[in-house]
Amino acid sequence: MVGRGLLAELPRLLAERCPAHAYAVVADSRVAELYGARVLATLREAGLVAGLFTFPAGEWNKTRESWAELTDALLRARVGRDGAVLALGGGVTGDLAGFVAATYLRGVPWAQLPTTLLAMIDASIGGKTGVDVPAGKNLVGAFHQPRLVLADIETLATLPRPHVAAGMAEAVKHAVVADAGLLDAVLSDSAAIRAKDLEALERTVARASAVKEQVVAADPLEAGRRQVLNFGHTVGHAVEVRTGFALLHGEAIAIGMVAESLLAESIGVAERGLAAAVRAALERFDLPVSIPEDVASEDLVELMRVDKKTRAASLRFALPSALGAVRQHEDGAWTVEVDTAAVKLALDSCR
Repeated sequence: MVGRGLLAELPRLLAERCPAHAYAVVADSRVAELYGARVLATLREAGLVAGLFTFPAGEWNKTRESWAELTDALLRARVGRDGAVLALGGGVTGDLAGFVAATYLRGVPWAQLPTTLLAMIDASIGGKTGVDVPAGKNLVGAFHQPRLVLADIETLATLPRPHVAAGMAEAVKHAVVADAGLLDAVLSDSAAIRAKDLEALERTVARASAVKEQVVAADPLEAGRRQVLNFGHTVGHAVEVRTGFALLHGEAIAIGMVAESLLAESIGVAERGLAAAVRAALERFDLPVSIPEDVASEDLVELMRVDKKTRAASLRFALPSALGAVRQHEDGAWTVEVDTAAVKLALDSCR
């Protein structure tokens, strides 16, 4: 659900979609300060049992240690199998709280309450949950679909502008792999989006999230076409890890999309001009489009070898063939194996 003022309707919507005896609201330290008390009050005023469970903000805290601490906190609070988890926040919170829900007492229901643009457009949809480990991002996790995804656009009013831009990286990604018309729409609205105009943001979230929902509904376990949504993420995740998460997720994915577009052109998967179009779209939202000079291509390649999409130690990428399209390959796969030398050349050209 996408709209304004939806958090005020949370008790009714939970009763319809995610009924439970008690609700564990999971939020990072920043979002807890902004919305934690408000959500608890809304739930308790409706006669619902609810508690707030927090963890330190930041991607670097999306760890097995945070998962263990949250799980132990739920056990101390005696949340039972008739309880449910509410993930209140951005993509990190959704991944972590979802993994708690997937594993707590062998699995309890949960709902996503995204408060960032990136989470509303992408991370909250599809049931991917997990944590980062020293070897890489999201390498430990589970598919666990939420009963409800509630995107209250009004929460974006408190979102810092760099996070708005980071969210638009995922909107551009959805457009490039599945809906060229979406790209035209967000570029037309770019000034209003950057100014955090709520009407423009609502239009963007509604259309971009619909793209992901349609792809995920047809392939919930990422066995086929859902793999196209990983465009930009093979390189992007490696950049995130190599830079110690100094970049926002969306910023790293923006860099990854440019690099992978250059790769797609260089190996003949994409038509010429794709990379320039992707770069220009990302620059409209002031997103980075170049790999930092102090990040070696060889280091990124090594990190990519432990990416979830790797098969038999080969590097595989979800590469668009044109704006709005990813071509299924002759072997039936939606990703393509690429020679290491070609990957390094593409990385070197993205500087």
